[in-house]
Amino acid sequence: KTAHKNARGDAPPPTTTRLIGSFPFPFTAPLTLLSYKSEPPTPQIPPRIEIMVQTIKLGSQGLEVSAQGLGCMGMSSYYGPAKPEEDMIALIHHAVASGVTFLDTSDIYGPFTNEILVGKALKATGVREKVQLATKFGLHLVDGNFEVHGEPEYVRAACEASLERLGVDYIDLYYQHRIDTKVPIEVTIGELKKLVEEGKIRYIGLSEASASTIRRAHAVHPISAVQLEWSLWARDVEQDIIPTCRELGIGIVAYSPLGRGFLSSGANFVQNLTEDDYRKKLPRFQAQNLEHNNNIFEKVRELAARKGCSPSQLALAWVHHQGHDVAPIPGTTKISNLDSNMRALSLKLSPQEMVELEAYALADGVQGGRYGDDISTWNQSETPPLSSWKF
Repeated sequence: KTAHKNARGDAPPPTTTRLIGSFPFPFTAPLTLLSYKSEPPTPQIPPRIEIMVQTIKLGSQGLEVSAQGLGCMGMSSYYGPAKPEEDMIALIHHAVASGVTFLDTSDIYGPFTNEILVGKALKATGVREKVQLATKFGLHLVDGNFEVHGEPEYVRAACEASLERLGVDYIDLYYQHRIDTKVPIEVTIGELKKLVEEGKIRYIGLSEASASTIRRAHAVHPISAVQLEWSLWARDVEQDIIPTCRELGIGIVAYSPLGRGFLSSGANFVQNLTEDDYRKKLPRFQAQNLEHNNNIFEKVRELAARKGCSPSQLALAWVHHQGHDVAPIPGTTKISNLDSNMRALSLKLSPQEMVELEAYALADGVQGGRYGDDISTWNQSETPPLSSWKF
């Protein structure tokens, strides 16, 4: 079975200081105060490129987003040092002006600093009204290790803190970033449902959740989107999770659609990663796997050359061809890369080219897991039954 069976036909379409606590929930992290100017810089925004960015619907509750989004994580953390704030605000403004209005962040990015950055960008006149803002909760750093939390009081505290850092009255799409396997999913979603009713969030999402967990969550309150890693070299979600989302009418948000940069540059870019770049820890980027995996990239590059596009555009176009219920959110820190990624929206792939692309990874296989042991994925997302919870 190949993924192009999921395709829907044609390609898609005066200065004040605010103090914000790092996290208002008394787990184990100490309170950290972050200060910033409430008025962001007003950068020069480059001319937008003339590419029509269509919108698509995620779920059946009314959420409509740009067909391609912008992952903001790398602007602040995990992929090397934080980038200059003024440049990143200019990038976000350029994206929105160009029609890429679906912005993705999380409280764990930084942690906290990425939400603050996005919040500054949203302060410019007219920007918030154009944006579909997505953020996440559930991952918490304690002594350098990830903890996962889905307790009702944690959910509410996390939401309130994100609203404050972002400087907004509501969050369009609020995801549970990872599933807390200590808490029945019904309990976590029950609290999110209350936040919807209070107008603090508009739509609920899950990230890295199994098909059965998605079903249980959806029975409590409609899930509008599931975020998962989906790309030419990450296709484990196609067997159960993608069909479940489509059966239930849930939209799909594909993160790392460029394989964390691998499908843009191949193995060579790994040599230039800084020591604090999270990718250096991932199994697929280790020397014993990298050379093998680079064979996949080289084949993608060859087909891209034949089509007159870049490897990243080809890889993104493959994701877009999976259907009009899929929104990839490639991240970047450069306006030139953003503009290049947008051109994937107009790149058409024939059924034969889809088969050829998919055969590259299937033939050689991808060596190394998507993550190490420091963080859970959908494979570790089953939760206890609701009957086990003491209210």
